[in-house]
Amino acid sequence: MSYPAHVRAILVLGVPLVGGHMAQMGIGLTDTIMVGWYGAEALATVTLANTLFFTLFLFGCGFAWAVMPMVASYAAEGDNRQVRRATRMGLWLSALFCVVMFPLLWWSEALLRALGQTPDIAAEAQVYLRVLAFGLLPALVTMTLKSYLAALEKTQVVFWVTVVALPYNALANYALIFGNFGFPELGLQGAAIASLSTHVVSMLVVVAYILAFVRTHSLFQRLWKPDNEMFAQVFRLGVPIGLTSLSETGLFAASAIMMGWLGTIPLAAHGIALQLASMLFMLHLGLSNAATVRAGNAFGRRDWPHMARGGVVALALSACVAAITMVLFVALPEPLIAIFLDPEDPARADIIEMGITLLILAAVFQLVDGAQVVVLGLLRGVQDARVPMVYAAVSYFGIGLPAAYVLGFVLDWGATGIWIGLVLGLAGAAVLLNHRFWFRMMPDLSRLAAPAGNA
Repeated sequence: MSYPAHVRAILVLGVPLVGGHMAQMGIGLTDTIMVGWYGAEALATVTLANTLFFTLFLFGCGFAWAVMPMVASYAAEGDNRQVRRATRMGLWLSALFCVVMFPLLWWSEALLRALGQTPDIAAEAQVYLRVLAFGLLPALVTMTLKSYLAALEKTQVVFWVTVVALPYNALANYALIFGNFGFPELGLQGAAIASLSTHVVSMLVVVAYILAFVRTHSLFQRLWKPDNEMFAQVFRLGVPIGLTSLSETGLFAASAIMMGWLGTIPLAAHGIALQLASMLFMLHLGLSNAATVRAGNAFGRRDWPHMARGGVVALALSACVAAITMVLFVALPEPLIAIFLDPEDPARADIIEMGITLLILAAVFQLVDGAQVVVLGLLRGVQDARVPMVYAAVSYFGIGLPAAYVLGFVLDWGATGIWIGLVLGLAGAAVLLNHRFWFRMMPDLSRLAAPAGNA
């Protein structure tokens, strides 16, 4: 397959995934905007609470993301039984993860206070998280089933499932946070209820679609039946993937904790800048998912030249996206930040001033963040997860976190220093992971067998 053909194939597969991720982030963005309108302190609380929730959620997504390359490889081999087994055990592991993590969300106030957060914000965050804790299971079930569908290249469905959830979430927030449509004004608790119900609706929609239109694998028949062998396989791949995600999200969670030490205004500015950066990061994540599926298919066929060309194209597309994002963040920081704030909020000017600096730094890390997540997708496609896990830990906890602390507090650069630490951690991951794929994995794979075809 030629390079232009690879571009078309990745875009056909990746654009709906990008749209689905953008819509998913749009749900979080809607929460942040509406809570920001409710008040700066509420925004700081939700920033902190969502940081903890999504740290655990992304850790749990390791099992969902393990399903994607496994199903893609089994589908390329035409093995429907293995597709069913892998997806079912992904659902089992997601459910078990939720049981283990539920107490951490339920009793989150003590954890947040131990991490140096103010008693008021920690207490309010726990109120929010005690509702949202019940959303972890439907969120992870949805993610596992989306990975299954994406691996089968049914990416349009992944997109539309999320698009259905987005307006629902906005209306639920509008009704429950502010007390519209006859509902009581519940503030932060209303935002949590809206998010919980959105996760449930998303799960029901994707399950209904699979039951109606994807019957080949009989996915939900005898779902209760254990499968120890496949359980172990998904576990072995999913745990390092989850820990890799935990390393990155842990870095960002730690940055939010450190921002909380600086005060409400830095934490609110951090939340806004991170939401904007995360929204556009979804473009890279969609390309990464497409790279995982394409690499997984090539892995199943033993077609290494196809995999290499696809990897080059995915990274090039990510670099183009990063360039556009950098221009946007540098040229229009103030209007972007102002979207999140009530014009009458007395803290508005201070949040915007700090947010502009952070958004310029976010523009810098788009390039390295895109490079690391796309090559991570390629590595997952060939089911290489353990060494990337180590590289992620070294980059984020060995480079990024210490740099953020030293620059932010020892050198007293404050919020700017913390964000420079984020950039350094992401850059380290990009270098190590690209070296792993191009100079270690590709030469090793190329020696295994001759290409099986160029489908």
